[in-house]
Amino acid sequence: MTLKNKLYTTLTVLATIVSLSVSGQSNTKFKVVLDAGHGGKDFGANYHGFIEKNIALSVVLKVGKLLEKDRNIDVIYTRKTDVFIELTERPNIANKADANFFVSIHCNGEVKKVAYGTETFVMGLTKNASNLEVAKKENSVITLESDYKMKYGGFDPNSPQSMIGLMLLQEEYIDQSITLASNVQANFTDDLERKNRGVKQAPFWVLHKTAMPSILIELGFISYKPEGEYLNSEDGQDKVAKSIADAIIKYKKEYYGNGGVPEVAEKDKPSVKTNTPRETAPISRGETIVEKPVTKKLEKKAEERETPKKAESNGVVFKVQIAASGKKLEPVASNFKGLGNISVEQENKIYKYMYGETGNYDAAKDQLKEAKAKGYDSAFIVAFKNGKKVTIQEALR
Repeated sequence: MTLKNKLYTTLTVLATIVSLSVSGQSNTKFKVVLDAGHGGKDFGANYHGFIEKNIALSVVLKVGKLLEKDRNIDVIYTRKTDVFIELTERPNIANKADANFFVSIHCNGEVKKVAYGTETFVMGLTKNASNLEVAKKENSVITLESDYKMKYGGFDPNSPQSMIGLMLLQEEYIDQSITLASNVQANFTDDLERKNRGVKQAPFWVLHKTAMPSILIELGFISYKPEGEYLNSEDGQDKVAKSIADAIIKYKKEYYGNGGVPEVAEKDKPSVKTNTPRETAPISRGETIVEKPVTKKLEKKAEERETPKKAESNGVVFKVQIAASGKKLEPVASNFKGLGNISVEQENKIYKYMYGETGNYDAAKDQLKEAKAKGYDSAFIVAFKNGKKVTIQEALR
């Protein structure tokens, strides 16, 4: 073989390797870890013969089956059978897989057996007693592990000091976590007419240790017999599983695109409504339904692409969404902790309240700081172009 031919062959091989590498990167799947709460010797909540570990596992497997229809989604399970998985191992599975999202599924319960409705949690520190109680119950599984005091560094799930001591390592991912949590709650409320108990924050160990956006879904209260019957039924599990899968795919489309693959979310919505009561309450801190918060990383990338001045010239307006509620309020400062310039957008049966209005993205970020300083911790920036809501990326593009 001549030197020229050898050189040509070498270049061809290198080109092939580069091509395969690029192809592999472009075909990287969206990895979601589905965590069925409890299992094995850990039954979780147990009321009226409804067992949390069984319901959680059944729903997780149904969610996974729906997601696996999308060839661009890789589903990883912390458990697929009735086995006991240590609490510390669940986030480890997600971290080792380098997952894009971690979703833990549970059922609620309380001794009075009257509470009902769905709620979805993101990691956070809170002084809210009911939120802390939910976290304490889910964290208490560690006591079933023989060496938990050593393994968890002296962490006591019944100690308020230990609860508050969990550092918010999830801060980098809080916006994405809230986005998916809100998608889940919106689907439960709008499609299934479940009572919306909101998106909340609480110090869950399993969320605290994950190195990616993470949420914990409480499907409902199996202590409330009508809701327990619904969640224990095949039909109820099918419906909540589809709502969760649709929410995940909506999130994937927003942050990662759909890769040209038809989405589960595009299928027909269930026409049969649930028989569980519905109640829409004003949504405040810890219960804010937020639609499309954008992470700092995404905001930075968007800013690098275009300047706020250009966005302004294209008819783009930025506002800060501070709250959402089923109750209509007058857009006056006295109703919004002294913030003026309040506008209202209605979507379905939810009123979304926004502060400020500017064509300058930097100014919008200043307004966001003002809103958070007033106590609207879950506020975020939204964008409109010619009166139509668009993503921040689109606005700055």
